[in-house]
Amino acid sequence: MPRIAITVDGIAYEEEVEPRLLLVHLLRDRLGKTGTPIGCDTSNCGACTVLLDGKSVKSCSVLAVQADGSAVTTIEGLAANGTLHPMQRAFHEEHALQCGYCTPGMVMAAIDLLREDPEPSEESIRHSLEGNLCRCTGYCNIVKAIRRGAQEMAVKTP
Repeated sequence: MPRIAITVDGIAYEEEVEPRLLLVHLLRDRLGKTGTPIGCDTSNCGACTVLLDGKSVKSCSVLAVQADGSAVTTIEGLAANGTLHPMQRAFHEEHALQCGYCTPGMVMAAIDLLREDPEPSEESIRHSLEGNLCRCTGYCNIVKAIRRGAQEMAVKTP
């Protein structure tokens, strides 16, 4: 079996993996990163979105061996010292979730969007979320949360 080296949420791991093992299963089943849900297993819903070397990917469509040598950030890796990441906090404060199943993927996709567009328009936000489905909300509060998260992320602390 192939052996991979992967850094997840700042911690380095070396794992033997079957060539067909999906990244989402490595994260959840081997590394205990259960904040990354398995939604559809077909890359349609986006619930399993993580950052792979800073870019959002649907971890159900990436083989673990493809992530060899890469850095993965999961929803659990965003909070620091018990303090929510600004985007996580914005989702909470703007009530941008109901059941919460899609929330990790939405947050991770939003962070990737802000990497390229720190001040996105509503249209840009909605376009960037096309691959992330929510069956509970009308996306209005999700869009508000992303705009708020963008503002908070733009604020520099002294």
